[in-house]
Amino acid sequence: MIVRVVIPLVVLLVAGVAGGLGATGRLRFVPDPVPGRPLAILEGVPGPDGGPACSVDGRYLNEPATGLHPEVLAAWQRLVDAAGGKGVRLCLNDGKRSTGQQQAEFDASVRQLGSPELAAKYVLPPEKSMHVKGRAVDIQPQDSAIWVERNARSLGWCRRYDNEYWHFEYDPSYVDSGCPALLPSATGS
Repeated sequence: MIVRVVIPLVVLLVAGVAGGLGATGRLRFVPDPVPGRPLAILEGVPGPDGGPACSVDGRYLNEPATGLHPEVLAAWQRLVDAAGGKGVRLCLNDGKRSTGQQQAEFDASVRQLGSPELAAKYVLPPEKSMHVKGRAVDIQPQDSAIWVERNARSLGWCRRYDNEYWHFEYDPSYVDSGCPALLPSATGS
């Protein structure tokens, strides 16, 4: 009789402790890309929904870099400083997005282009987006993005898609290994 009561209570207690530790980030059920911040929390952090007009080209925004992975935020600041030292001003037209923000962008692209397959060439679903992971930025205007593509590999920034001159991802390994080959689009085709 005692065994029937004690074992379920122990199981319940262990599950409660594990759930509590998982919620606080002390017990991880998935890889932890940011020390001390569980993946689900980082991916749920929204990015800014806007910002001031880009001072170089008012057609674009220059949103705050909030929400980016801390390592990426520091790399972004180094990139802005390096560009500024060469007289180039960068505008962060889009950076961190939450899962919800990315889904809304994807859904809008599906409505505009007519299918998820076409939409994914320009906007990935949340589970595939480096913006959701806080590791990608969209840089405008085009002349600034061209400067980044030509000069920023040494800082860990690489353009990833042939059809998106503005999209760059940060990875410190790019400094030594170089930029990966451009993919035709976000879908790889």
